[in-house]
Amino acid sequence: MNSRNGLRNITPVNTAIIIINVITFIVLEILGDTNSAWFMYEHGAAEAESVMMYHEYWRLITCMFMHFGIRHLVNNMIVLAFIGDNLERAVGKLRYLIIYFGSGFLASAASAYIAWRQGNTTVSAGASGAIFGVVGALIYVLIAHRGVYEDLSLQRVILFAVLSIYLGFQNSHTDNIAHLAGIIFGLILCIIVYNSNKEPHRT
Repeated sequence: MNSRNGLRNITPVNTAIIIINVITFIVLEILGDTNSAWFMYEHGAAEAESVMMYHEYWRLITCMFMHFGIRHLVNNMIVLAFIGDNLERAVGKLRYLIIYFGSGFLASAASAYIAWRQGNTTVSAGASGAIFGVVGALIYVLIAHRGVYEDLSLQRVILFAVLSIYLGFQNSHTDNIAHLAGIIFGLILCIIVYNSNKEPHRT
């Protein structure tokens, strides 16, 4: 691989997002206990009543960079490291930002709304809504590329999505609404911003 190809494979946005998540986790661990729902709420995690009744919409963004314990962080960052770079190379940096933050925000909003309607006061945090948004966007990219893009295939990505959602429903602590909404919004946003007939914008 020559240096030009190596530079072309660099995904600065996805890498920066992973670094910010890790730094945020370290800072929160220094300040307190990331496994404590109250501590996480005090520092920006989402909770339905706070969002829907008191309009603390900023929580829908801050919660995307917060994780309950090291296992939660590691699991999410490993997945993001493996699939986020593929999507960023496919759509470009700016469109990746739109898809990641757009689907993450909307997935968190959908989760908060459903929880509020159900009277659920669970505190939620994690990048999984945005990560499932990346999955949804990759599904559209793979469809546009006839089922294969770089080292990914449409069948593998769909299988990953189905298994992840299935396993999520086996765990009462998983925010399944955010996962499902993330895939849907990621797919929709990718349809809006991505044109497979053009090279990705170099931003």
